[in-house]
Amino acid sequence: MTSGPKGSAGRRDLSVHILSASVVMIGVSTTLIGLVKVAKAHISPSRDDQYAGLVGLLFLLSAVVSYVSIRVIDRPDLSQRCERIADQLFICGLVGITAIALLFAFGVI
Repeated sequence: MTSGPKGSAGRRDLSVHILSASVVMIGVSTTLIGLVKVAKAHISPSRDDQYAGLVGLLFLLSAVVSYVSIRVIDRPDLSQRCERIADQLFICGLVGITAIALLFAFGVI
């Protein structure tokens, strides 16, 4: 095993991680939507479920772009660009779901 710079295999590995983590986070967003729907009967109306749906959409886009990055590995420029976009979408989704959780916990939304 060498310690040289990562080639296309290293990029593909990152895309695989983004893909699997995005799929898990879609499940987390869906669970959050379900919990908010159940809790709405006991709390005041809120838009938490709609925000969680939008964040779930970010994770879906991240998963799709990451999948495209894996599929076009024979085109390194496009693959790397897709991976970068998937990474940015994933980070935006993480920030979004954390913001929703914090705002919901403190009763802001």
